[in-house]
Amino acid sequence: MLYDMLIVGAGCSGLAGAMYAGRMGMQVLVLGEMRGGTITTTNIVENYPGFISLTGMELADKLEAHARAYPSVEIKDEKVSAIKRKADGTFSVASDGGNYESKSILFATGTQWKKLGVPGEAEYANKGVHYCALCDGAFYKGKTAAVIGGSDSAAKDALVLTQWASKVYMIYRGDKIRPEPVNYERVLANKKIEIIYNTNVLEVKGEKKVGSVTLDKPHNGSTALPLDVVFVAIGHTPLSAMAKEVGVEIDSHGYVKINRNSETNVQGFYAAGDVSDTRFKQAIVGVGEAVEAVYSAYLYLGGGKK
Repeated sequence: MLYDMLIVGAGCSGLAGAMYAGRMGMQVLVLGEMRGGTITTTNIVENYPGFISLTGMELADKLEAHARAYPSVEIKDEKVSAIKRKADGTFSVASDGGNYESKSILFATGTQWKKLGVPGEAEYANKGVHYCALCDGAFYKGKTAAVIGGSDSAAKDALVLTQWASKVYMIYRGDKIRPEPVNYERVLANKKIEIIYNTNVLEVKGEKKVGSVTLDKPHNGSTALPLDVVFVAIGHTPLSAMAKEVGVEIDSHGYVKINRNSETNVQGFYAAGDVSDTRFKQAIVGVGEAVEAVYSAYLYLGGGKK
């Protein structure tokens, strides 16, 4: 079967794109490893229009249900390994579940968590070093935790961890953390959270599991900070390698370059969400980019012509 659009990535952007493509009567296939994407690792979402507050999983479920409401939409849990542009301008996509053909591509692969790159991080991965507080925080009830980073995501992780941990440090290399104002106030008001500014983690130590981290400057008179768990929240790396192989232009940070219509430099290949070079990485932004991409593809494929 030759699909009108194949969407690589089943996060917010991919699912929203599928919904809109379904509304336009396009035959669309969504392939993704993680249904709902990284939003499902977010405890509370309060900045998506139409919903004052809901969990990331609830938002993902609503987007998926909306997409599935259209019979021309298919969603499969498959990992895409390669995308190729054929001589006729269509695309072939290989996954661990098969090979597919499509007239257009919406690339919405998102990002992966950045690593600290310090000694002990890899050794203690899943033994006290983690990257998702919502996923793994409950295993550390009554323990001492640290979140490395100062972004809004780091602040949210710290707040989530206060549900279980007895103490939560935020360790940040700068002189002020940078969450959204509402989360900044919540962090400052939470007595379980202590922020350590202008400090880097040099090493993760322990025996069979994490026992401490080494700091580059003393805290309370010592560079050794006793901990039971470390959550790394220092940003993300775009998953853009497959797009680059197709000839799609990538910026110096690895993000896919798009215009305001979500078009790339390769005809018929669109991108949306966190993998794109848009400066503000939010679910609602990615959803808007996906809708633009689908409309661009609809016109590219001849839709709207009399």
